[in-house]
Amino acid sequence: MALDNSLFGKCPYFTVQKILSGKWSILIIHHLNTDTLRFGELQRKLGDITQTTLTKHLRMLEDYGLIHRYVYSEIPPKVEYSLTDLGKAFNPILNELKIWGDKYIETLNTQ
Repeated sequence: MALDNSLFGKCPYFTVQKILSGKWSILIIHHLNTDTLRFGELQRKLGDITQTTLTKHLRMLEDYGLIHRYVYSEIPPKVEYSLTDLGKAFNPILNELKIWGDKYIETLNTQ
């Protein structure tokens, strides 16, 4: 059964699932959680991500209102990315995901 896109903005679980559906979304938010970063800095921190994929994910997170893209008026253009207040509000959830992830990894290592 296909998911009904009319649930976006109505069902909290569907909305969050849609926003975080990208493979890199949580990691991008994690890296921007502590610092404002330029595109290249973020790409280096993420490692195995193409420029196209990073651009796509940054635009998507910007469209959802989680990150802010600031373009300096200079040549060559300098662009920085940071979390919006809404993006920063995800921090407690990010911390809980880390705690759960650590517990899961610990369980895997003891089997």
